Amino acid sequence: FFSVTMAHYYGTPVYDMEFNKPAPWYQGRVACFLGGCVVAACVTMGVKSQMNTATENYAVTAVPSVAVPAASAVVNRRFAQPQPLNRAEVRRARFSNARPSSVALAAGEWAPSEKMPRKFIVGGNWKCNGDRASIKSLVSSLNEGDNLAGSGVEVVVAPPMLFGDYTRGMLRPDFGVAFQNCWVGGGGAFTGEVSADMIKDAGFDWVILGHSERRALPELMETDETVATKTAYALEAGLKVMLCIGEQLDERQSGKTDEVNARQLAAVADKITDWSNVVIAYEPVWAIGTGVVATPEQAQETHANIRKWMSDNVSPEVAKEIRIMYGGSANAGNAEALAVQPDVDGFLVGGASLKPEFLKVIDSWSKKLE
Repeated sequence: FFSVTMAHYYGTPVYDMEFNKPAPWYQGRVACFLGGCVVAACVTMGVKSQMNTATENYAVTAVPSVAVPAASAVVNRRFAQPQPLNRAEVRRARFSNARPSSVALAAGEWAPSEKMPRKFIVGGNWKCNGDRASIKSLVSSLNEGDNLAGSGVEVVVAPPMLFGDYTRGMLRPDFGVAFQNCWVGGGGAFTGEVSADMIKDAGFDWVILGHSERRALPELMETDETVATKTAYALEAGLKVMLCIGEQLDERQSGKTDEVNARQLAAVADKITDWSNVVIAYEPVWAIGTGVVATPEQAQETHANIRKWMSDNVSPEVAKEIRIMYGGSANAGNAEALAVQPDVDGFLVGGASLKPEFLKVIDSWSKKLE
């Protein structure tokens, strides 16, 4: 009665209603099927993981010296944070692979000999020249030269003070960097000056003192006493000194070359006793920047007289060991003829040090071995 009443009430026979129809074959089975798939996948992955673990354990046990470091290296390379490049480290790494000079390859590590008792030294005095762009270009050219490590020549360049660190950051590691001047003493209320202590603290090892331009320019007029005081203090601070001496044209013409050199050296000898970190740079002032150069014979004669003065007034040992550079318009065209002179131990180069030909001046040291 109830079913008939409902059928008549809704106008649909009871057997045609949804709840009275048979369920489709897949109803209730889809969820079970999907659930089974998930379980099967999990089981498969678990088994595979166990197999991989077993394999890895075997690999570590069998060849630990190969498998573990290799994997570690890959991981380290993959996940290591990138490190900033250090310009100095990059240039050291690059230059450590540079080719050594042919003379160095032929002769091996340089050592004092009868032909060449003292290591050659070449300084490049850039004076008040250059800017960042030109210095970068020049350094790039100089960096192309042969590696001089172990050779018979030492090279030091002196950029303007402001560009010291900039130059050193790009320059090949077998070249040193010098300052062109320093104050007579330590720090203090000396506006515009830089002390030897500051230069040393900044990591530089060389300073040029007594250059003829600082002795002769009306705006400067440094005396022998001033140069000697600077030299003594710089040495005490731990710097090496290129000590410049030399005569003016009228002094050369009047035959006073040796007298002038002796006077300038005596002022320094009165203040120092250790000359091991001093290199003498003889500069005939009349030849600086003029294009006029002393003949090889003139240079040798003056250098020999300087060495004799050192022997007579300091000691024969110091005279034998001290290096004497020539500093009057040396360039690629005259360097070899000057370099072979027995008492010429190098060059302090001005204008030519601002050009790629500076490398040829440096290479002239090998003529000593011929």
